[in-house]
Amino acid sequence: MVFDPTRFPRVLTLYLELGNYPILAERIRERMRQELFRRRVITPQAFEEEVRQKAIQSQYREGLRDPLAEEPPDTWAKRLNIVRDHLTDFYFAYNLPHDLFESLVREALSQRLPDQEIVLTFHPELAPWDMLFAQGAAYEALPPAERRKVEHHLKEIKVVLIKAMISDHLDYVGIAKEWFDIADLRAIRQQRFGRGRIGGKAAGVMLAECILRKSAPPELLERIRIPRSWFLGADVFYQFTHMNDMLDFSNQKYRSEDEIREAYPSIRRRFRAGQFPADIIESLRSILAEVGNTPLIVRSSSLLEDSFGTSFAGKYESHFCPNQGGPEENLEALLQAIADVYSSVYSPDAILYRRQMKLLDYDERMAILIQEVQGQTHGRYFFPEAAGVAFSRNQFRWNPRIDRYEGFARLVWGLGTRAVERLAGDYPRLVALSHPDLRPESSARRIQRYSQHYIDLIDLEQNTFATLPVEKVIRLSLPYLRYIAQELRQEYLQDLISTPFALDTEKLVITFQGLLMRTDFPQILRRMLDLLEQAYERPVDTEIVVQLDEENGQGVRPMIHLVQCRPQSRMQAESIELPRDIPKERIIFRTHGPLSDGRVNGLEYLVYVQPQAYRALEAGRKHELARLIGRINTRLAGKAFMLLGPGRWGSVNPDLGIPVTYADIYNTRALVEIVSDGTLIEPSYGTHFFQDLVEARIAILALHMEHPETEVNRRLLDETPNAFSHLLPAEGSWGEVVRLIHLPHVTGQLAELIMDSESEIALAYLAEGPKWSARR
Repeated sequence: MVFDPTRFPRVLTLYLELGNYPILAERIRERMRQELFRRRVITPQAFEEEVRQKAIQSQYREGLRDPLAEEPPDTWAKRLNIVRDHLTDFYFAYNLPHDLFESLVREALSQRLPDQEIVLTFHPELAPWDMLFAQGAAYEALPPAERRKVEHHLKEIKVVLIKAMISDHLDYVGIAKEWFDIADLRAIRQQRFGRGRIGGKAAGVMLAECILRKSAPPELLERIRIPRSWFLGADVFYQFTHMNDMLDFSNQKYRSEDEIREAYPSIRRRFRAGQFPADIIESLRSILAEVGNTPLIVRSSSLLEDSFGTSFAGKYESHFCPNQGGPEENLEALLQAIADVYSSVYSPDAILYRRQMKLLDYDERMAILIQEVQGQTHGRYFFPEAAGVAFSRNQFRWNPRIDRYEGFARLVWGLGTRAVERLAGDYPRLVALSHPDLRPESSARRIQRYSQHYIDLIDLEQNTFATLPVEKVIRLSLPYLRYIAQELRQEYLQDLISTPFALDTEKLVITFQGLLMRTDFPQILRRMLDLLEQAYERPVDTEIVVQLDEENGQGVRPMIHLVQCRPQSRMQAESIELPRDIPKERIIFRTHGPLSDGRVNGLEYLVYVQPQAYRALEAGRKHELARLIGRINTRLAGKAFMLLGPGRWGSVNPDLGIPVTYADIYNTRALVEIVSDGTLIEPSYGTHFFQDLVEARIAILALHMEHPETEVNRRLLDETPNAFSHLLPAEGSWGEVVRLIHLPHVTGQLAELIMDSESEIALAYLAEGPKWSARR
């Protein structure tokens, strides 16, 4: 049984508090009775008569047949005193305010200790929450000089409430206790349904709101908003699984990878068919009644999520609820969205991520964060002018002028989903906040090619989330078009200084050039990130929505809606120095282009997917290959290996790259994306896929085959013995597509990979000279 002090009746609260004063309790209760009689809650005569009757009843319950004859006078007097105390607590708790009780305690203490400072002491870990909130508020209301004397008590109360209600991760608690006050914690409690903690994602956004509200200057604070939010405590997840007979799923995490994958579809169906507790359904009804037809997003907020070092980015689901139907339809959609988020606890990606991060034995439970979706209505569609992710540190520099300490953003037009996924043929705007005008692309045509071509939005008429081509949504009548798009004219991009009367919308390119260069958006975002980083004492990772407002005819004023905040995933911290004068025969490859710093030592295997053989596969076989990579990943667990393959690893379009997920590649040490047609491999920095790689310490880079200074050891990749059939003998037919090179066998050496962002060079080489000759 879980101990939950918030469920204590008020009479038990008083009883526990009085237990802190075993000797003074008699005097305090006497004063409590005086107040009961003085305020005419009950007369002394009626009170004593009730004490006598309840004492006699207790004698019968204890087996006395003739109470007056069988019980000695001193025992009877003791019985009366005990019953009198219990009845005193009962009448006082349910008829008089708690602060009156506290004043009586102080009065009793002051009579005994007239010359000493009085501090009401109790054990916060055991005290009911109502008592903690009341005492914490009383401490905060003291004059500054007096409050300083009890600050340590106040901080202990806040820590207990934070750990019980929000998060018990110590890194988080250490920051939160310095920023939250009792009013902040009370507001979170009022937005919470259920009794469990609200989880990592909710914890992050509420802490960020508190930090900004208390540290940002007024001119900055008026430009930042936090969406209205509600929380389902993690205990509701337990209630849901218990009442739907799903407790047996808890051991799913200990099954084999194949069993986890096989079972998940049926688990998901079971969750979608599950029933929710009646009180939770009524709470959700109240949220829907409050928001009307405003779209909502249901976001995962597990107990492990968004913690320091393990973000779980993209591992659990989030779902938009357009909220345009009738009350019952909207409620059913909301319940289904929550059930889908719950089921994602048992998804292969989530479980295998936990396994990799050594968190498998943690009792993971899912809380839910429900937020209003930020945006505007444009005809039948609802979406914001911009959304995306923003980081206080830029870990991906594509130009030496970029300052990594000034931050980075990844922006899309519409809902922010396209900013955090690695999508086929679609590209966000990458923004170095130190130099917002710099782009990885070098020409207008390449900017157009590597720009956003689809928009995610809510279709209000169809009451659904939708993805549409940009040209079908973008219109000249959009009020802030000139801040979002530019016109492609032959070989250059032209700003839209004013709304044109006629324009081919297919020539519009989503660049956000107006937002970045004609408003103070980059500066506002950078200041916000700086404040959060200072409070967190480490770099931060945020999700934002941008709304553009007219400012009294003085131009456009961007408003930033902060929807998520967490510690930024840490990348390579050690200094990188490329080795000089590596003999050509020891080089596996050398490539040039934007990349992160990184170093991988002791590589034993190369897993090489041959680009031409891959392109010849049918689409279905390309998906089968992705699962094959997952089996190789399992078999090579504990070995240091590098994956090399054509195009984008993790692409949802198999024509652009191998459609693996994190669960297929989490054991590798490096991912190499082979580019042979001049295609720009968009830096994935900021996506969930990239964060997975960072947290798993997996290096990712592009091998640009057409770059004039690129070197590739074709002899090693194409002519050495293929060990694939030895690793997976039952799948030997794939040996024509996948080559497994065991470096110690064919060279006698291990390999190293070094990535230097300053020189934009990556070098993979054998640690010593090779001891092999190619065998055909």
